[in-house]
Amino acid sequence: MPDFIQKASEAVKKAAESRSPLRIQGGGSKSFYGRDTVGSLVETGSHRGFVDYEPSELVFTARAGTRLKEIEDRLAKHGQILPFEPPHFGDGATIGGALASGLSGPRRPYAGAARDLLLGCRIINGFGEHLAFGGRVMKNVAGYDVSRLMVGALGTLGVITEVSVKVLPGPVAEATLVFEYTPADAIDAMNRWAGRPLPVSATCHDGRRLYLRLSGTEAGVRSASQRLGGESSADSDLWTRIREHQHPFFRDASSLWRISVPPATGPLDLDGATLVEWNGGLRWLATDAPAQVVRNAAAAAGGHAVWFRGHDGKDVFHPMDSARLALHRSLKRAFDPAGILNPGRMYAGL
Repeated sequence: MPDFIQKASEAVKKAAESRSPLRIQGGGSKSFYGRDTVGSLVETGSHRGFVDYEPSELVFTARAGTRLKEIEDRLAKHGQILPFEPPHFGDGATIGGALASGLSGPRRPYAGAARDLLLGCRIINGFGEHLAFGGRVMKNVAGYDVSRLMVGALGTLGVITEVSVKVLPGPVAEATLVFEYTPADAIDAMNRWAGRPLPVSATCHDGRRLYLRLSGTEAGVRSASQRLGGESSADSDLWTRIREHQHPFFRDASSLWRISVPPATGPLDLDGATLVEWNGGLRWLATDAPAQVVRNAAAAAGGHAVWFRGHDGKDVFHPMDSARLALHRSLKRAFDPAGILNPGRMYAGL
């Protein structure tokens, strides 16, 4: 779709000349995520469709506006999956938006994060240039792996137009086991299991129960289930509800934090309800506690906290130290010297 590339490149060039901000958006399903930003809208949702997909190579290339649902449906026909299990948060979710947000779902610790699975991409930078980075195989990068800088950058470094992503064969069998555990015991169990040769593909503790998903061969899942015990869950939609924040925990949370800590970290001393994923590495916290209190607790545990929902539109991401801030500013100047691409979406002045 050369028309989209040409029009978008021209829009960026004109905006750079006049230093007019641009708001980059795919399907809009994650527009709530990050700080408020303003500017003329550049929508990538119409730039959609597969460019290349050869199932035997376990890689697809698609335009940024291609819907996640379309991608997952096509992969499923060949028994394959998106390994990082990205959340949709809406029917309009696109692959470009999934990568720009950098969010991964329940399978992330076991199959890789969004950043790990992106092999290459094309972007329009702040000069209006259409550039290609990376490729379609794992070992093709000399120097800086620029494509992966775009993951989680929320469109502040470039307009993603095309991506090449690694996929994996889907599991033959899956089972979810349920255990009654306290938060501390659940974290201990998740980390203990992570060190054993078990086909674990997701973990979650909702405050009372620990849910464990096993994925693999029929024999492997059956053997692991027998060794671990617990009760078998018949809730086939559980992990989708957790991924899409449709679980009751998320529906009842007016103010939601996403806290990343070392997996073995014990329960954090914070008011509110907590849902734990990723062997303990990801904590969702529903609380009305002051932002500084939450961030101090996360930092003390060696992690960081993002105000995911219910924030004030300004104080969202964990503050950076001076060295990291200087690095981010250098990257922003290199890709977007006029500062027009999603300005302030992550941090003020970036």
